[in-house]
Amino acid sequence: MIPPLASCHCRHHEHTQHPKSPHAAPLASYNTNSMPDTTQPAPELVVILPARNEQESLPSCLASLVSQSEPGFELGVHWHLLVIDDASTDNTRALASQHPGVLVLEAPAVDYTRPHSGFNGKTNACWFGAQYAFEHFPPKWLLFTDADTVHAANSLSRSMREAEKHHAAMLSYSPRQIVTGFAQRTVMPLIFSELASVYPPHKVSSPTDKLAAANGQFILIDREAYTAIGGHRAVGSEILEDVALARTLKRSDRTLRFRYAPEMVSTRMYRDTPSLIEGWSKNLTLLFPSPLALIFWRILDLLLFFGLPAIALGLPFLILWQREVIGVLWIRTVFRFYNRIARAHAAFPDSVLSILGIPLFVYLLLRSYTLHKHRKQVPWKGRTYPMR
Repeated sequence: MIPPLASCHCRHHEHTQHPKSPHAAPLASYNTNSMPDTTQPAPELVVILPARNEQESLPSCLASLVSQSEPGFELGVHWHLLVIDDASTDNTRALASQHPGVLVLEAPAVDYTRPHSGFNGKTNACWFGAQYAFEHFPPKWLLFTDADTVHAANSLSRSMREAEKHHAAMLSYSPRQIVTGFAQRTVMPLIFSELASVYPPHKVSSPTDKLAAANGQFILIDREAYTAIGGHRAVGSEILEDVALARTLKRSDRTLRFRYAPEMVSTRMYRDTPSLIEGWSKNLTLLFPSPLALIFWRILDLLLFFGLPAIALGLPFLILWQREVIGVLWIRTVFRFYNRIARAHAAFPDSVLSILGIPLFVYLLLRSYTLHKHRKQVPWKGRTYPMR
């Protein structure tokens, strides 16, 4: 059951203290006629976009969403867009408020330092946005998306039709990754190839397979299903809330559809290397069943990739057939490695360079493992979340 939400007090860019309860009234900014119209029929979709210090990414994301408003699918009539500002200290709120039709709400304050607070920043914002949507304009669908995404033309309406076609209670897309700089270009193909290996989309989407996964950058979910499984409140303390939500939905015997969708949505997850390190350290070890074993196999890949040619060419006492055997082993190593990397759908030059990303990949996985298993706390966007 969704707990009742207090009525909303409207302000125009007025700053007050945060509510003390996750279920208290939001501080909202409304742009020109974006007040909810209760005389209109229930909308088909509400897009919920949690944002904390996203001034660099938010403008392109909102532009890609707002531009999908058209006759028959009008923003503010047939669908709504909520930006849930999670105590941003930059211009996130002001930038969101510039778009007509966008409703900006302020996430309630939660003491995240308490191990049993029940929420982290994102789950708190998502849950709060869903409550607001249910009270003011209960839609057929909810779409949870991130500020670092860019949505293709008509992707909102097309995603709903896709979910209906496949009778999916949840549809999640893995976006096309936009990467810049050497670190991102080498390590991101490694990470996403491993994710594609652990969470093959055909298994995730199979009703007969228990494997479940979702990408929090694009989760479209039926309102009835979201309510029935407890929504983000049921996974409120989970750092990997998207996968946890998918597992909860699949355990309820509802249909989950998950796929790589470069034609629908793209994302630039990180702007620089420090944010990449902090971001992947937050959850990388949680994504894999045996992170230490994975570290061992990737180090072995690196040693074989460069070590076998060094042995074959550097030891003068080897005879021809011995060098040929080493050459065959090297070819097998290269084929196996790049066959795995191909699952990441990365650009060809980035795939080729990905072997050089193994040291950073190992560092990220070790750092993530240490934060979760030993330090029992994870820093993210100026906050520190205790691990259970």
